[in-house]
Amino acid sequence: MRLAHRSRSIPIFSALAISVLALTACATDNDESNGTANAASTDGVLTIYAGRDEALIAPLLAQFTEETGIEIAVRYGTSPELSALLLEEGRQTPADVFLSQDAGALGALSEVDLLSELPNDISDAIPDDFTSSDDDWVGITGRARVIAFDSEKISEADVPTSVLELTAPEWNGRVGFPPGNASFQSFVTALRELEGDAVAEQWVMDMAANAPVITEKNGATLDLVNSGQLDLALINHYYWYQSAAELGAENMRAQLRFLPGDAGGIVNVTGAGILAGSSGNVEALQFLRFLISPAAQQYFVHETFEYPLLPGIAAPEGLPSLASLANAEFNLDDLDSLSETQRLLAKHGLL
Repeated sequence: MRLAHRSRSIPIFSALAISVLALTACATDNDESNGTANAASTDGVLTIYAGRDEALIAPLLAQFTEETGIEIAVRYGTSPELSALLLEEGRQTPADVFLSQDAGALGALSEVDLLSELPNDISDAIPDDFTSSDDDWVGITGRARVIAFDSEKISEADVPTSVLELTAPEWNGRVGFPPGNASFQSFVTALRELEGDAVAEQWVMDMAANAPVITEKNGATLDLVNSGQLDLALINHYYWYQSAAELGAENMRAQLRFLPGDAGGIVNVTGAGILAGSSGNVEALQFLRFLISPAAQQYFVHETFEYPLLPGIAAPEGLPSLASLANAEFNLDDLDSLSETQRLLAKHGLL
Protein backbone atom coordinates (compact mmCIF):
# COMPACT_ATOMS: atom_id res chain seq x y z
CA MET A 1 0.00 0.00 0.00
CA ARG A 2 1.08 3.57 -0.55
CA LEU A 3 1.09 6.29 2.07
CA ALA A 4 0.06 9.86 1.52
CA HIS A 5 0.06 12.32 4.39
CA ARG A 6 -1.26 15.79 3.77
CA SER A 7 -2.60 18.23 6.31
CA ARG A 8 -5.69 20.26 5.63
CA SER A 9 -7.35 22.82 7.86
CA ILE A 10 -10.83 24.30 7.84
CA PRO A 11 -10.99 27.99 8.73
CA ILE A 12 -12.85 29.01 11.85
CA PHE A 13 -15.92 30.86 10.72
CA SER A 14 -16.71 32.95 13.78
CA ALA A 15 -14.64 34.58 16.53
CA LEU A 16 -16.27 34.78 19.94
CA ALA A 17 -15.02 36.48 23.04
CA ILE A 18 -15.16 33.57 25.46
CA SER A 19 -12.48 30.94 24.84
CA VAL A 20 -12.82 27.20 25.18
CA LEU A 21 -10.34 25.65 27.58
CA ALA A 22 -8.27 22.89 25.96
CA LEU A 23 -7.12 19.74 27.70
CA THR A 24 -4.00 17.93 26.65
CA ALA A 25 -4.60 15.34 23.95
CA CYS A 26 -2.36 12.69 25.48
CA ALA A 27 -3.96 9.69 27.16
CA THR A 28 -4.41 9.56 30.94
CA ASP A 29 -2.62 6.77 32.76
CA ASN A 30 -4.73 4.28 34.70
CA ASP A 31 -3.35 5.28 38.09
CA GLU A 32 -4.20 8.91 37.38
CA SER A 33 -7.70 8.36 36.02
CA ASN A 34 -8.73 5.94 38.76
CA GLY A 35 -8.38 8.66 41.34
CA THR A 36 -10.02 11.41 39.33
CA ALA A 37 -13.49 12.54 40.33
CA ASN A 38 -15.90 13.83 37.71
CA ALA A 39 -14.70 17.31 36.69
CA ALA A 40 -18.18 18.85 36.63
CA SER A 41 -18.78 17.87 40.23
CA THR A 42 -15.55 19.44 41.51
CA ASP A 43 -14.86 22.64 39.60
CA GLY A 44 -18.03 23.57 37.71
CA VAL A 45 -16.42 23.06 34.29
CA LEU A 46 -18.20 20.90 31.72
CA THR A 47 -15.65 18.42 30.39
CA ILE A 48 -16.13 17.20 26.83
CA TYR A 49 -14.22 14.51 24.95
CA ALA A 50 -14.57 15.57 21.32
CA GLY A 51 -13.91 13.26 18.40
CA ARG A 52 -14.57 16.06 15.93
CA ASP A 53 -12.06 18.39 14.33
CA GLU A 54 -11.33 21.35 16.59
CA ALA A 55 -11.56 23.86 13.74
CA LEU A 56 -15.07 22.65 12.92
CA ILE A 57 -16.65 22.78 16.36
CA ALA A 58 -14.61 25.19 18.49
CA PRO A 59 -16.69 28.19 17.33
CA LEU A 60 -19.90 26.37 18.26
CA LEU A 61 -18.57 25.42 21.69
CA ALA A 62 -17.52 29.02 22.26
CA GLN A 63 -21.01 30.13 21.28
CA PHE A 64 -22.49 27.76 23.88
CA THR A 65 -20.24 29.28 26.55
CA GLU A 66 -21.14 32.79 25.47
CA GLU A 67 -24.87 32.08 25.62
CA THR A 68 -24.91 30.09 28.87
CA GLY A 69 -21.87 31.18 30.86
CA ILE A 70 -20.92 27.50 31.24
CA GLU A 71 -17.17 26.98 30.92
CA ILE A 72 -16.01 24.06 28.82
CA ALA A 73 -12.82 22.00 28.88
CA VAL A 74 -12.29 19.95 25.71
CA ARG A 75 -10.09 16.97 25.07
CA TYR A 76 -9.74 16.49 21.31
CA GLY A 77 -8.80 13.26 19.58
CA THR A 78 -10.17 10.79 17.07
CA SER A 79 -13.44 9.14 17.99
CA PRO A 80 -11.91 5.62 18.11
CA GLU A 81 -9.09 6.86 20.36
CA LEU A 82 -11.43 8.66 22.75
CA SER A 83 -13.89 5.77 22.83
CA ALA A 84 -11.05 3.44 23.75
CA LEU A 85 -9.89 5.89 26.42
CA LEU A 86 -13.38 6.11 27.89
CA LEU A 87 -13.61 2.33 27.99
CA GLU A 88 -10.31 2.29 29.87
CA GLU A 89 -11.29 5.07 32.29
CA GLY A 90 -14.73 3.59 32.89
CA ARG A 91 -16.88 5.34 35.46
CA GLN A 92 -13.86 7.21 36.82
CA THR A 93 -13.53 9.30 33.66
CA PRO A 94 -13.38 13.07 34.12
CA ALA A 95 -15.52 13.44 30.98
CA ASP A 96 -19.13 14.55 31.24
CA VAL A 97 -19.98 14.36 27.53
CA PHE A 98 -18.63 12.39 24.59
CA LEU A 99 -19.11 14.16 21.25
CA SER A 100 -18.38 11.57 18.59
CA GLN A 101 -17.69 11.66 14.87
CA ASP A 102 -19.74 8.52 14.40
CA ALA A 103 -22.33 6.24 15.95
CA GLY A 104 -20.00 3.27 16.34
CA ALA A 105 -17.82 4.87 18.99
CA LEU A 106 -20.93 5.80 20.98
CA GLY A 107 -22.39 2.33 20.54
CA ALA A 108 -19.25 0.75 21.99
CA LEU A 109 -19.79 2.76 25.18
CA SER A 110 -23.51 2.05 25.25
CA GLU A 111 -22.79 -1.67 24.99
CA VAL A 112 -21.04 -1.63 28.38
CA ASP A 113 -23.43 0.82 30.08
CA LEU A 114 -21.05 3.78 30.18
CA LEU A 115 -23.67 6.23 28.87
CA SER A 116 -26.63 7.54 30.84
CA GLU A 117 -30.23 7.49 29.66
CA LEU A 118 -31.37 10.78 28.15
CA PRO A 119 -34.67 12.51 28.93
CA ASN A 120 -37.46 12.28 26.37
CA ASP A 121 -37.19 15.87 25.22
CA ILE A 122 -33.70 15.04 23.90
CA SER A 123 -34.09 11.43 22.77
CA ASP A 124 -37.40 12.08 20.97
CA ALA A 125 -36.25 15.24 19.20
CA ILE A 126 -34.34 13.33 16.50
CA PRO A 127 -35.95 10.67 14.24
CA ASP A 128 -35.44 7.10 15.43
CA ASP A 129 -33.30 6.12 12.42
CA PHE A 130 -30.60 8.56 13.47
CA THR A 131 -30.35 8.14 17.22
CA SER A 132 -29.88 5.44 19.85
CA SER A 133 -32.62 2.86 20.30
CA ASP A 134 -31.60 2.74 23.98
CA ASP A 135 -31.98 6.52 24.36
CA ASP A 136 -28.45 6.94 25.71
CA TRP A 137 -26.99 8.99 22.86
CA VAL A 138 -28.54 11.38 20.38
CA GLY A 139 -27.71 11.97 16.73
CA ILE A 140 -26.55 15.50 15.90
CA THR A 141 -25.79 15.54 12.15
CA GLY A 142 -25.84 13.11 9.24
CA ARG A 143 -23.04 12.38 6.79
CA ALA A 144 -23.17 10.16 3.74
CA ARG A 145 -20.29 7.99 2.61
CA VAL A 146 -19.36 8.66 -1.01
CA ILE A 147 -16.77 7.98 -3.68
CA ALA A 148 -14.90 11.08 -4.81
CA PHE A 149 -13.49 10.68 -8.32
CA ASP A 150 -11.16 12.59 -10.61
CA SER A 151 -13.55 13.88 -13.25
CA GLU A 152 -10.69 14.70 -15.63
CA LYS A 153 -9.60 11.06 -15.74
CA ILE A 154 -12.82 9.12 -15.14
CA SER A 155 -16.32 9.65 -16.49
CA GLU A 156 -19.16 9.39 -13.99
CA ALA A 157 -20.52 6.39 -15.87
CA ASP A 158 -17.31 4.48 -15.13
CA VAL A 159 -17.27 5.17 -11.39
CA PRO A 160 -18.19 2.05 -9.36
CA THR A 161 -21.67 2.02 -7.85
CA SER A 162 -20.58 -0.30 -5.02
CA VAL A 163 -17.45 -0.45 -2.89
CA LEU A 164 -17.33 -4.17 -3.63
CA GLU A 165 -16.11 -3.28 -7.13
CA LEU A 166 -13.04 -1.45 -5.85
CA THR A 167 -10.99 -4.60 -5.37
CA ALA A 168 -10.92 -5.25 -9.13
CA PRO A 169 -7.46 -5.14 -10.75
CA GLU A 170 -8.35 -2.02 -12.74
CA TRP A 171 -8.42 -0.02 -9.50
CA ASN A 172 -5.03 -1.21 -8.25
CA GLY A 173 -3.20 1.73 -6.68
CA ARG A 174 -6.00 4.14 -7.60
CA VAL A 175 -8.14 4.18 -4.42
CA GLY A 176 -7.38 6.11 -1.24
CA PHE A 177 -8.89 6.25 2.25
CA PRO A 178 -7.98 6.93 5.92
CA PRO A 179 -8.37 3.56 7.72
CA GLY A 180 -7.84 5.13 11.15
CA ASN A 181 -10.83 7.43 10.64
CA ALA A 182 -13.98 6.63 12.61
CA SER A 183 -16.25 6.97 9.58
CA PHE A 184 -14.16 4.53 7.53
CA GLN A 185 -14.19 2.03 10.38
CA SER A 186 -17.96 2.41 10.69
CA PHE A 187 -18.34 1.77 6.97
CA VAL A 188 -16.39 -1.49 7.33
CA THR A 189 -18.59 -2.38 10.30
CA ALA A 190 -21.66 -1.72 8.15
CA LEU A 191 -20.18 -3.95 5.46
CA ARG A 192 -19.82 -6.71 8.06
CA GLU A 193 -23.41 -6.27 9.18
CA LEU A 194 -24.97 -6.03 5.71
CA GLU A 195 -22.86 -8.53 3.77
CA GLY A 196 -21.55 -10.79 6.53
CA ASP A 197 -18.14 -11.14 8.17
CA ALA A 198 -16.79 -13.42 5.45
CA VAL A 199 -17.56 -10.95 2.66
CA ALA A 200 -16.21 -8.04 4.71
CA GLU A 201 -12.95 -9.81 5.51
CA GLN A 202 -12.48 -10.78 1.88
CA TRP A 203 -13.03 -7.15 0.87
CA VAL A 204 -10.52 -5.87 3.44
CA MET A 205 -7.96 -8.49 2.41
CA ASP A 206 -8.42 -7.81 -1.32
CA MET A 207 -8.42 -4.07 -0.80
CA ALA A 208 -5.20 -4.24 1.19
CA ALA A 209 -3.65 -6.25 -1.65
CA ASN A 210 -4.82 -3.73 -4.25
CA ALA A 211 -2.20 -1.12 -3.28
CA PRO A 212 -4.52 1.45 -1.68
CA VAL A 213 -3.27 4.96 -0.96
CA ILE A 214 -3.43 5.28 2.82
CA THR A 215 -4.04 8.74 4.27
CA GLU A 216 -4.63 10.17 7.73
CA LYS A 217 -7.80 12.18 7.09
CA ASN A 218 -10.74 12.44 4.73
CA GLY A 219 -9.83 15.99 3.72
CA ALA A 220 -6.29 15.02 2.75
CA THR A 221 -7.67 12.15 0.67
CA LEU A 222 -10.02 14.47 -1.20
CA ASP A 223 -7.15 16.90 -1.81
CA LEU A 224 -5.25 14.15 -3.61
CA VAL A 225 -8.19 13.58 -5.95
CA ASN A 226 -8.73 17.28 -6.52
CA SER A 227 -5.06 17.77 -7.45
CA GLY A 228 -5.01 14.84 -9.87
CA GLN A 229 -2.80 12.62 -7.67
CA LEU A 230 -5.49 10.04 -6.89
CA ASP A 231 -8.37 8.65 -8.95
CA LEU A 232 -10.88 7.56 -6.28
CA ALA A 233 -11.36 8.32 -2.59
CA LEU A 234 -13.68 6.94 0.09
CA ILE A 235 -14.78 9.93 2.17
CA ASN A 236 -17.75 11.65 3.79
CA HIS A 237 -19.78 13.89 1.51
CA TYR A 238 -19.30 17.15 3.36
CA TYR A 239 -15.57 17.40 2.71
CA TRP A 240 -16.33 18.05 -0.94
CA TYR A 241 -18.86 20.77 -0.09
CA GLN A 242 -16.42 22.46 2.28
CA SER A 243 -13.75 22.49 -0.44
CA ALA A 244 -16.24 23.76 -3.01
CA ALA A 245 -17.19 26.62 -0.69
CA GLU A 246 -13.52 27.58 -0.40
CA LEU A 247 -12.38 27.02 -3.97
CA GLY A 248 -15.61 27.43 -5.95
CA ALA A 249 -17.59 24.45 -7.21
CA GLU A 250 -16.50 25.24 -10.78
CA ASN A 251 -12.87 24.70 -9.71
CA MET A 252 -13.46 21.24 -8.25
CA ARG A 253 -11.75 18.56 -10.28
CA ALA A 254 -13.05 16.00 -7.80
CA GLN A 255 -16.72 15.07 -8.12
CA LEU A 256 -18.93 12.78 -6.01
CA ARG A 257 -20.72 9.50 -6.52
CA PHE A 258 -23.38 8.81 -3.89
CA LEU A 259 -24.03 5.12 -3.24
CA PRO A 260 -27.67 4.68 -2.16
CA GLY A 261 -28.34 1.27 -0.64
CA ASP A 262 -24.68 0.21 -0.70
CA ALA A 263 -22.68 -0.46 2.46
CA GLY A 264 -20.17 2.05 1.14
CA GLY A 265 -22.85 4.72 1.04
CA ILE A 266 -24.29 4.46 4.55
CA VAL A 267 -25.57 7.54 6.33
CA ASN A 268 -23.70 7.72 9.61
CA VAL A 269 -24.19 10.38 12.24
CA THR A 270 -22.22 12.49 14.62
CA GLY A 271 -23.72 12.16 18.06
CA ALA A 272 -23.33 12.91 21.72
CA GLY A 273 -23.95 11.10 24.97
CA ILE A 274 -23.58 11.88 28.65
CA LEU A 275 -21.26 9.59 30.56
CA ALA A 276 -22.81 7.39 33.22
CA GLY A 277 -20.95 9.17 36.02
CA SER A 278 -22.51 12.47 34.93
CA SER A 279 -26.09 11.24 34.75
CA GLY A 280 -28.44 14.12 35.43
CA ASN A 281 -25.68 16.72 35.08
CA VAL A 282 -27.64 19.89 34.32
CA GLU A 283 -24.88 21.52 32.29
CA ALA A 284 -24.36 18.37 30.20
CA LEU A 285 -28.08 18.16 29.46
CA GLN A 286 -28.10 21.83 28.53
CA PHE A 287 -25.21 21.20 26.12
CA LEU A 288 -27.00 18.32 24.36
CA ARG A 289 -30.15 20.42 24.04
CA PHE A 290 -28.01 23.15 22.52
CA LEU A 291 -26.55 20.75 19.92
CA ILE A 292 -30.00 19.76 18.64
CA SER A 293 -31.40 23.29 18.77
CA PRO A 294 -32.36 25.01 15.50
CA ALA A 295 -29.45 27.44 15.85
CA ALA A 296 -26.81 24.72 16.23
CA GLN A 297 -28.36 22.63 13.48
CA GLN A 298 -28.23 25.64 11.15
CA TYR A 299 -24.58 26.11 12.09
CA PHE A 300 -23.78 22.61 10.90
CA VAL A 301 -25.72 23.15 7.67
CA HIS A 302 -23.96 26.40 6.79
CA GLU A 303 -20.49 25.79 8.21
CA THR A 304 -19.87 22.04 7.85
CA PHE A 305 -22.40 21.12 5.11
CA GLU A 306 -23.71 18.12 7.04
CA TYR A 307 -27.30 16.93 7.10
CA PRO A 308 -29.31 18.43 9.97
CA LEU A 309 -31.24 15.80 11.91
CA LEU A 310 -33.74 18.07 13.64
CA PRO A 311 -36.98 17.97 11.62
CA GLY A 312 -37.83 21.22 9.88
CA ILE A 313 -34.23 22.30 9.18
CA ALA A 314 -33.35 22.25 5.48
CA ALA A 315 -30.26 20.32 4.32
CA PRO A 316 -27.47 22.06 2.39
CA GLU A 317 -28.48 22.84 -1.18
CA GLY A 318 -27.69 20.17 -3.74
CA LEU A 319 -27.63 17.15 -1.44
CA PRO A 320 -29.79 14.11 -2.16
CA SER A 321 -32.43 13.51 0.49
CA LEU A 322 -31.58 11.35 3.48
CA ALA A 323 -34.54 9.14 2.62
CA SER A 324 -33.04 8.39 -0.80
CA LEU A 325 -29.78 7.22 0.76
CA ALA A 326 -31.12 5.19 3.69
CA ASN A 327 -30.67 1.42 3.77
CA ALA A 328 -33.72 -0.20 5.38
CA GLU A 329 -31.64 -3.23 6.42
CA PHE A 330 -29.14 -1.18 8.38
CA ASN A 331 -29.44 0.19 11.92
CA LEU A 332 -26.90 2.54 13.47
CA ASP A 333 -26.96 0.48 16.66
CA ASP A 334 -25.25 -2.26 14.64
CA LEU A 335 -22.09 -0.15 14.55
CA ASP A 336 -21.24 -0.96 18.16
CA SER A 337 -18.83 -3.79 17.23
CA LEU A 338 -16.08 -1.27 16.51
CA SER A 339 -13.32 -3.27 18.18
CA GLU A 340 -13.97 -6.28 15.91
CA THR A 341 -13.63 -4.06 12.85
CA GLN A 342 -10.38 -2.59 14.16
CA ARG A 343 -8.98 -6.09 14.69
CA LEU A 344 -9.99 -7.01 11.13
CA LEU A 345 -8.27 -3.96 9.65
CA ALA A 346 -5.16 -4.57 11.74
CA LYS A 347 -5.08 -8.24 10.73
CA HIS A 348 -4.70 -7.25 7.09
CA GLY A 349 -2.29 -4.38 7.64
CA LEU A 350 -4.65 -1.43 7.29
CA LEU A 351 -4.20 -0.25 10.89
